[in-house]
Amino acid sequence: MKIISNTTEFHIEEKTAVAIGKFDGIHKGHRALLKKITDAKALGLKAAVMTFDPSPAVFFGLADDRQLTTKEEKRAVLKSLGVDYLVEYPMTTESAAVEPEAFISEFLVRKMNASYIAAGADLSYGRRGMGDFALLEKMQAAYGYRCEMIDKIREDGVEVSSTLIRRFIEQGEVVKAAAFLGDFYRIQGTVVHGDHRGRKMGMPTINITPDREKILPVNGVYYSKIVIGPDVFCGITNIGKKPTVQDSDVINAETYIYDFSGNLYETAVEVLLVDFRRGERKFATLEDLKAQMLLDIESGKNFFGINA
Repeated sequence: MKIISNTTEFHIEEKTAVAIGKFDGIHKGHRALLKKITDAKALGLKAAVMTFDPSPAVFFGLADDRQLTTKEEKRAVLKSLGVDYLVEYPMTTESAAVEPEAFISEFLVRKMNASYIAAGADLSYGRRGMGDFALLEKMQAAYGYRCEMIDKIREDGVEVSSTLIRRFIEQGEVVKAAAFLGDFYRIQGTVVHGDHRGRKMGMPTINITPDREKILPVNGVYYSKIVIGPDVFCGITNIGKKPTVQDSDVINAETYIYDFSGNLYETAVEVLLVDFRRGERKFATLEDLKAQMLLDIESGKNFFGINA
């Protein structure tokens, strides 16, 4: 996948099928949109995504910069779904002031070489977000592309949205979040040295520190899966500040991995949150903490059907 970032000066030579959006979380609705453009590859078009960096809401101070999907995670997922070009449109005072029709003619038609454009009904672009799907549709004959509105996806009668998924994650409802995402909620990171407390207790763990902008669930213990290269292991993960053993605001993800041995320091891993077990708490003694960790590990064995 070719990434075009930090510039508005580019040109894609090949004809493209374009999807436009923030793609935060890359949920079921996003995936329906992306399937439209990847299906168009059968017609000889290249699948291209245009997203915004930062999002207009962040740029105009209407939202913080925390995300369900970090930039690196988004790139990896889009590549895995078959996207050929990713344009990370830089939001600046100048680029945000482009008139909607100029956005279509200059960026979508001339620079992205769009032959087909898929978008949702809530599409907005150009100065003050005044561009919408109606304008995109109105201009298609003049500029020689075809556009298609993709219906919203509903789950259990509720419209799938990044806003709702954020709420699920922040409340620790990772099962509901997975149903709307179409995948487990993932946290990426590189394994770092901790205080080796788990190893000293006979329960070695790995530690990763999530990116600052990553939206994390409520502090607590989660049944998890851990992706290490091509392999996937079951595990149990504590997300939080480790209040029993440290006085810090740093949040990390500490994971015990079943049926694994080896040195993972400096290794990139993904932690997939499968279900919530319990909230984080401070224990009176290290012995109390150890006893609870043993209970958590045993509970994980039962959850995943792991033989003792």
